[in-house]
Amino acid sequence: MPVTIFGLPVHPLIVHATVVVVPTAALSVLLAAVWPRFRRWARWGPLALSVIGLGLVPLSTASGENLERQVGGDALIERHSELADGLLPWMIGLAVVAAVLLFTHWRSDAEGAGSADPRRSRWLPVLAAMLGIVAAVGTSVQVVLIGHSGAEAAWSDVAGQAAGGNGNGG
Repeated sequence: MPVTIFGLPVHPLIVHATVVVVPTAALSVLLAAVWPRFRRWARWGPLALSVIGLGLVPLSTASGENLERQVGGDALIERHSELADGLLPWMIGLAVVAAVLLFTHWRSDAEGAGSADPRRSRWLPVLAAMLGIVAAVGTSVQVVLIGHSGAEAAWSDVAGQAAGGNGNGG
């Protein structure tokens, strides 16, 4: 993976896509988990967003590792990297839950059409909804932690210079 594109680091470019897609996927899975009307309307949307986000996560971490090798690492970058490595399991869970929610939607449509007994297996939609809430919240919290640590790592030198090194007495 290249370190730069047109002189700009690849990592922030990919991360901007990740920061948009992953929380959008988490929100869509959360809504699909708790709001049947949204689930009917969105159909493939939560799963598609989750799969795209799942693909972006390894690209983000790989580009981050390339950037770290280029600029060197410190404790803040190390913490950011550790948090970033924790996003992949959450995204896998989010994508799996999105698939299960889609499956339960199809299944409930089929049961509503009279092809199966609607009293059978009521636990799967409830379990999928609960797991959807957990996966969406966990993914969102992880993204916020990663973003905050990345901002600290990127801007800590600037903040330190502005606080004490501006020549205006602090």
